[in-house]
Amino acid sequence: MKGGKRFGFAALVVVGDAKGRVGFGHGKAREVPEAIQKATAAAKKAMVRVSLRDGRTLHHDGVGHFGAGRVYVRSAAQGTGIIAGGPMRAVFEALGVADVVTKSVGTSNPYNMIRATFAALGEQTSPKAVAQRRGKKIADLMARRGDVSARVAEADAEAVA
Repeated sequence: MKGGKRFGFAALVVVGDAKGRVGFGHGKAREVPEAIQKATAAAKKAMVRVSLRDGRTLHHDGVGHFGAGRVYVRSAAQGTGIIAGGPMRAVFEALGVADVVTKSVGTSNPYNMIRATFAALGEQTSPKAVAQRRGKKIADLMARRGDVSARVAEADAEAVA
């Protein structure tokens, strides 16, 4: 077009089921609704599952890195809420996390922040998965961590035996 007045729009979309599945997608088009449709389709295609503790927080702390962006995610006590900025908040809301503390360092670029957040979420492993991988019982892992409930369960098991 004369004068370079042909606009294009880009959309970054995060989708999730609020039960541990989340994905993000990027779409570009001449019109805004088309860009959003493309981004939503890409996000649904690229959904990942993240195991949550008690269905409300992460199992352990993590660090994600992408480009100049670095994000720190920490599990939090019940009632803390989602303490996260900008695009990270959307990811945790879509994921179904109710309590988390995060920090973003190095960039405010939403694309890199989201990719770094997904890198941090990709590191998350549940105690069940770790126990299976090591061939141990979950109670053994939790007792080593110093979890009171695991020690109580262990004491009950000994009392019954």
